Amino acid sequence: MKVYECVTSLSSIRSYVDRKVPRKVVMEVMEAGRMAPSAHNSQPWEFVLVDDRKMLREMGQYCTSGTFIAQVAFAVVLLVDPRSKWHQIDGTRAAQNMVLVGWSHGLGSCWIGRIEKEELKEYLALPEGLDILTVLPFGYFDKRLISAGKSRKSPDEVFHLNGYGKGNLR
Repeated sequence: MKVYECVTSLSSIRSYVDRKVPRKVVMEVMEAGRMAPSAHNSQPWEFVLVDDRKMLREMGQYCTSGTFIAQVAFAVVLLVDPRSKWHQIDGTRAAQNMVLVGWSHGLGSCWIGRIEKEELKEYLALPEGLDILTVLPFGYFDKRLISAGKSRKSPDEVFHLNGYGKGNLR
């Protein structure tokens, strides 16, 4: 899948089918995060891969806006080092890389935003000094659940030329 097609078709997926993901694909997703650009090449991230089914089910109690994590083939806990001034931006770049590479392989994902972070850190025995940015679930899904088109604001509503409200791009 070409990058533009990947970006324009990407959807957040919250329902998954029970199907194993080849290890090569899992590692491509992980590598996509590692290869993300970062400010000053600081790479203020670490990634915890969770593919144990029991652990994924148990993690649902900590991922309060993502209990569907119990259905996925694997999840990545994205850790960032808050000592880096750009840790949130850089971590988000890594996350988007991972999601797009997953999507290119037919894997769905959905950024989990509400997480009981301290409890999850304890559950996974994560080190002090690193923050959980998000948990990214990955898995195959029923493609019939994807709507035909995305609902987005028009270009005239979001594109501005040479300043705000001075002209449009058409």
